[in-house]
Amino acid sequence: MIYNKRLVLAHFWLAFAGFGLAILLGEWQMFIRSPLHPWLHNADLYYRSVTAHGTVMGYVFPTLVAMGFGYAFSELALKQPLIGLRWAWAGFYLIIIGSIGAVVPVGLGLDSVLYTFYPPMVGHASYYIGVVLVVVGSWIWVALMGINLYAWKRANPGAPVPLAMFATVAGAYLWAWTAVGAALELLFQIIPVAMGWSTTINAGLARVLFSWTLHAIVYFWLMPAYIAFYTIVPRAIGGRLYSDTMARISFALFLVFAMPIGIHHLFADPQVGAGFKFLHSVFTAMVSVPTLLTVFTICASVEIASRLRGGTGAFGWVKALPWDNPQMLALALSFVMLGFGGAGGLINMSYQLNSTIHNTQWVTAHFHLIFAGAIVIMYFAIAYDLWPHLTGRVMADFRMIRTQLWLWFIGMITLTFPWHYAGLLGMPRRMAFYDYSAPGGDTQALTVIMSVIGGAILVVSAGLFIAVLVRNHRAERIEPAPYTFSKPVHEPVNLPWALNGLGLWVGLMIALTLTNYGFPIAQLIRLHEAQVPAVYVGGKP
Repeated sequence: MIYNKRLVLAHFWLAFAGFGLAILLGEWQMFIRSPLHPWLHNADLYYRSVTAHGTVMGYVFPTLVAMGFGYAFSELALKQPLIGLRWAWAGFYLIIIGSIGAVVPVGLGLDSVLYTFYPPMVGHASYYIGVVLVVVGSWIWVALMGINLYAWKRANPGAPVPLAMFATVAGAYLWAWTAVGAALELLFQIIPVAMGWSTTINAGLARVLFSWTLHAIVYFWLMPAYIAFYTIVPRAIGGRLYSDTMARISFALFLVFAMPIGIHHLFADPQVGAGFKFLHSVFTAMVSVPTLLTVFTICASVEIASRLRGGTGAFGWVKALPWDNPQMLALALSFVMLGFGGAGGLINMSYQLNSTIHNTQWVTAHFHLIFAGAIVIMYFAIAYDLWPHLTGRVMADFRMIRTQLWLWFIGMITLTFPWHYAGLLGMPRRMAFYDYSAPGGDTQALTVIMSVIGGAILVVSAGLFIAVLVRNHRAERIEPAPYTFSKPVHEPVNLPWALNGLGLWVGLMIALTLTNYGFPIAQLIRLHEAQVPAVYVGGKP
């Protein structure tokens, strides 16, 4: 059972409240830069909105979901109350304080620097300190996940660590190491300038440090979704997990390959050598391995569920799947978006092909299709699965839930497919103004209008999602059946130490990160001529 329901609900509701506000900002951004709206008199309004939207969606929303999900799964998997409850609440309040501290100066026009910080642009120190507080609050969660697992292992020597907890702690450790890059950039590069202690910044070093975080953070975002793939969906659709071992290997490989790949975002950066760009490109390809393992394992698990329901034939079993089950629907739609988004990612990781789409709307499309599409739709599925156990009330709005999931899928496809095409046409991203009267502008205008329509569908879907959760709080009280995780076909009796703990994989993660980043960082630290004057947003401190 979930012993600390208020803690979990607090994290989820703060996450979804921020999500609801941020998605409105995203739709506004698309509308005001479309041909449906005249050019803004004050372009800074657009960049304020982009900064707030990206900060909430990139840092606050997924971090709170992962934390709430982690606290719930820790208690459910280990069957023990959370150790360190007061610290958990302290981390939650730090995130609230940090979020307010970051968003308020953005709204005042003091930090239109986008969520990637964009040095040498420097905004108000409150924004950066707020982001640091959000990270510190999340690191408390990381520590608590490790402490709770350690306490359980001491009480159960030699017992297999539940897969749900193994994966949750893997995600926590990935985030702890992922966030180090951005933390170093903020603490030693940006905040000293924002506080007025320095007037120059090593922009090249700042970009490399942020690349440490920039791509690996995506795999932190997807960890709850992948945990749901393995531990929720097979059980929810009446099947079994095909392989517990393959699931553990997948999460271990995410730790190893997700970190040393961020420089593929800097292919156009002249301050990073071509050798390290190639190295990061290779490791970016390797991160597809745990994803392909996951696709195979989950498809096999789904087939098992269908066969148990009487499905027959080479493909006839697909019809026998419980398509009216929201978990089955969410999984299928997530996999479709993951497939399209992953295919687009092959272009991004290629040293040659990346130059054709660098800094265009293609990048925006890929990013949204993977995170806002494949990952966030599973956040919805997680909430729907956990909510009756958190509220003690029946979840009966299945038709509305299915409608909401379909609308999210349709909206995301309508949003991102035209963006991909616009990127191939050369439309740049993160610009408040587009000249649709230029040659070829009519084609680009059509893609943007389609994306505005897709964004509107997403807003409706988000509203339905929040409505379902609110309605559940008022529904009939029930005593939910005990929460269970997906059972594997062959339940592990004992496990090799490498798959029953994360020490080996964390060591490899740190070693590979230092190998792939150590020389570029050391080189840029010594490159004093890389220091450039800071460009202050909102006035000098």
